[in-house]
Amino acid sequence: MRVSHYFEWESYITGGHAQSVKNQRTVLEDEGIEYTTRPSLDVDLLHLNNMGPRSLYYAKRAQRAGVPVLAHGHQTAEDLRESFRFFTALSKPARPYLSYAYSLADHIVCPTEHNRTVLESYTDVPKTVISNGFDPEKVADHDDDGLRETYLNRYDLDPPVVFMVGHVIERKGLGSFVETARAMPDVDFAWFGYLNPGGGTVDRILRSRETTKLVESAPENCTFTGYVENICGAFAAGDVFFWPSKNENEGMALLEAMACGKPPVIRDIPTYEWLDDGTHCLKADENFVEPLERLLEDPQERARLGSNAAEKSREFTIDTIADDLVELYEELVSAQG
Repeated sequence: MRVSHYFEWESYITGGHAQSVKNQRTVLEDEGIEYTTRPSLDVDLLHLNNMGPRSLYYAKRAQRAGVPVLAHGHQTAEDLRESFRFFTALSKPARPYLSYAYSLADHIVCPTEHNRTVLESYTDVPKTVISNGFDPEKVADHDDDGLRETYLNRYDLDPPVVFMVGHVIERKGLGSFVETARAMPDVDFAWFGYLNPGGGTVDRILRSRETTKLVESAPENCTFTGYVENICGAFAAGDVFFWPSKNENEGMALLEAMACGKPPVIRDIPTYEWLDDGTHCLKADENFVEPLERLLEDPQERARLGSNAAEKSREFTIDTIADDLVELYEELVSAQG
């Protein structure tokens, strides 16, 4: 089997979306499946990971050539809101565009049941739920005491630390993160992820005024580290993972934090119906102070929830999802043949 595994705008997309594509390619390599990252019809399957205009062009050509098309459901109109400047406005026309784009596929991979439910309203193309997965090797050094000390000192953090990993955008719950830190002045909060305040033309164009305002008005106990080269440093330094994101298709950083045994406090949104409140995490609708205080004041409760979260995360390793992805590939190729 030969696969065209195409990720349009690959050079510009970061975060969980990019890591998901990397995970898929790891599966292909481990399973000995030949693939090209270029859009091609000289293959048995075309797998599209970003439904841009070039992907649509090749999807149409693949239909005519009899090559099965698999689309990954990374994008929804809902996911665009409160991300970057102009993206909320773009979310409205994005809905009909994505409905058309996904309709060109023979099958859609959805990372969660919630994502599948959302995309059911876009198109009736058959869908299969397969997690984006996470690579345990990426966070293997999270328990390095020396790394923990380095990152605590680098950002002047006093444990136990409440932390977040991801792009600094409103959709990720930036407002809730800042206001919760303000309500808990004796606790250090750290957000590890892309920020780059005042840097670069692209940054100035994409960062919304509200994001800038929230970051600049954050209290002293709220640290924004910007991009960190070694993400293990973030997971080493943090003690309670605070994930107030308003909308997610899955949430790669949450899976990684769980794998590191960091007890999560998350917003109660439909995406996370597979996580049990009080067993794998603590959930809240808006007031996050109480669940955070509960964990910060009780090390044994932190350890219990963290251990349960780590156990649950094993269901989502790339080794675990590999068979499901390969099986779907084989079914699509066989059906076309």
